[in-house]
Amino acid sequence: MTKIMMHGCNGAMGQVITGLVADMDQVEIVAGVDAADTKENGYPVFTNINDCDVAVDAIVDFSAVPAVEPLLEYAVRTKTPVVLCTTGLSEELLKKVDEASTKTAILRSANMSLGINTLLKLVKEATAVLTEAGFDLEIVEKHHKRKVDAPSGTALALADAANEALEGEYAYVYDRSGRREPRPQKEIGISAVRGGTIVGEHEVIFAGTDEVIEFKHTAYSRAVFAKGAIEAAKFLAGKPAGLYNMSHVIG
Repeated sequence: MTKIMMHGCNGAMGQVITGLVADMDQVEIVAGVDAADTKENGYPVFTNINDCDVAVDAIVDFSAVPAVEPLLEYAVRTKTPVVLCTTGLSEELLKKVDEASTKTAILRSANMSLGINTLLKLVKEATAVLTEAGFDLEIVEKHHKRKVDAPSGTALALADAANEALEGEYAYVYDRSGRREPRPQKEIGISAVRGGTIVGEHEVIFAGTDEVIEFKHTAYSRAVFAKGAIEAAKFLAGKPAGLYNMSHVIG
């Protein structure tokens, strides 16, 4: 039995994971952390992570950027593995994630779904072939209107996967409104759409002369991310210190 702390338990993803775990046999949420203890979750909820006195095997984090640094400090102090799913982290905070991973196991992923992590591999392979043939690369992501960071962490992960195949030579462009010039070859355009209740949609566009190739992933429910996070927690429990990602989980 894998015992989990749900960090951000009263948020949308925290509630989805709570509901899924309730019907599972091999995993259990034994504690939660959230800024406001406003819901009946069936486990104790702490408004300050440092007040948590419940032993856990792993922490699943779907919280907010300001809560990540205290989480890392707690994880290092208690040597508790963390599945870190909060996106929009600053470069400074990412460095702290790297530092914390030298003392405890941390799995960080911009997107927890199996489909997206398969797409990352496909995009990397396609980029190596198509950009050599002169194709331009654009990424469009769509999310609900309550998502506060843009572009999404998944869009950036897709861009990074492509750029890895390009030896890091391409620049990321988020806004072209201030320039009047043809599109340079060595750039990746990343556009963000926010509206309604869109769970998550990512489209990678390879635009060539007289032909276009598109890779698209659509999430119809947050459950796809929740299931991945739960599997990641089961995988990470008991692992030695280090920085992990979903490729380690799916093999």
